[in-house]
Amino acid sequence: MKQVIETFYTALNNRDAQTMASCYHDDIVFEDPGFGKLHGDRAKAMWQMLCKNAKNFKVEFSNIEVNEHTGSAHWEAWYTFSQTGRSVHNKIDAQFEFKDDKIIKHTDHFNLHRWASQAMGFKGKLLGGTGFFKKKLIQKTNHLLDKFMSS
Repeated sequence: MKQVIETFYTALNNRDAQTMASCYHDDIVFEDPGFGKLHGDRAKAMWQMLCKNAKNFKVEFSNIEVNEHTGSAHWEAWYTFSQTGRSVHNKIDAQFEFKDDKIIKHTDHFNLHRWASQAMGFKGKLLGGTGFFKKKLIQKTNHLLDKFMSS
């Protein structure tokens, strides 16, 4: 299962959403603070959208630990946030569950307030730690995902 995680993050660094999707089970459930919970094709499409739109993008991953059913990894992403042109360095801890030699559950944990401060500057620093901000962000990212999937 370690190879699946390595393949996934190597593909992310290469912006290869097709290979990333091949690491996911058809019944994948993905969750993070920026998109909320995504199921199946929506989770795969989210990575397609991010890979397609990524600017100055780099990923490094480490500390992969796996057993037969679960795994975890640490990964860091550097990129330019397209809406503001600001540089972001996001530090993420991921947890995985496996089924049929694929990832069936993927949960990313990161400090949303820290991310918002980097991505949005003063406004993010001011509001990024609030539930209101998180709710609005998830609405916006899912709206962008809907538009991406329908195009």
